[in-house]
Amino acid sequence: MVTPTTRSTQGAMESAASRGTRRLSCSSENPKVRIQGLSYWYGGKQMLNGVTLDVPDQAVTVLFGPAGGGKTTLMRLVNRLNDMVDGTKMTGRILLDGEDIYAPGVDVTQLRRRVGMVFALPLPLPGTVRENVIYGPRLAGQHNQARLSEITERSLTQAALWSEVKDRLDQPALSLSGGQQQRLCIARSLSLEPEVLLLDEPTSGLDPISTAKVEESLFELKMHYAVVIVPHSVQQAARLADVAAFFLGGELVECGDGPQVFTAPQSKKTEDYVTGRFG
Repeated sequence: MVTPTTRSTQGAMESAASRGTRRLSCSSENPKVRIQGLSYWYGGKQMLNGVTLDVPDQAVTVLFGPAGGGKTTLMRLVNRLNDMVDGTKMTGRILLDGEDIYAPGVDVTQLRRRVGMVFALPLPLPGTVRENVIYGPRLAGQHNQARLSEITERSLTQAALWSEVKDRLDQPALSLSGGQQQRLCIARSLSLEPEVLLLDEPTSGLDPISTAKVEESLFELKMHYAVVIVPHSVQQAARLADVAAFFLGGELVECGDGPQVFTAPQSKKTEDYVTGRFG
């Protein structure tokens, strides 16, 4: 039976295909990020169970599924944001360009420059739009004004925000709308020229117009970065996914080419979720 949710998801998939979505799988020869047999426990509760997943470069990988499935936990582990959390245990490996990011001697600060992360709620720094964008490069030792201007324009352009704020760079970042603030946070991550961009429900609090602008920016960003996103809905997942990975209860249930996962899933659990039978 075709439900309204099914039709909406199929329409989103067709929209993604019309934008040039590539046919990809969750296993590749040279992935940007390779996750191997990853399990993770917090406070005695297992959050991830044996997850194996390849994240390709220059593509959008969507992690989707009900709340509590382990999606955000996985992204935080790729960025090593859980390093200071007590009572945790991790087994398995996460490789970035073939190198174990948890190996002894890894420079975590440098890792986070290579792997940027944007959260659900926009959190601009105090100060102007310009100061928000160049905060990271300045902290990294860049003080050449011409170079900082180049970084500002490039980052805001990639985040689909330059045309809206190019005459407001010295105004407070908090004067921007919610959608603009979220794109500013994306630009702030891009200012350090990361290789991987992680986005955790970046449009969950935005109106439809702002959501569309953020999504439009992702089609540009995936030409330059490996993008991993936790979407706020199945429909958004279908619109964006080059690769789709369905998580349920800490396990990776199904992973594969985005359009195929949403129109012809192999797992009954995936089918039930994308057609709205649960979740």
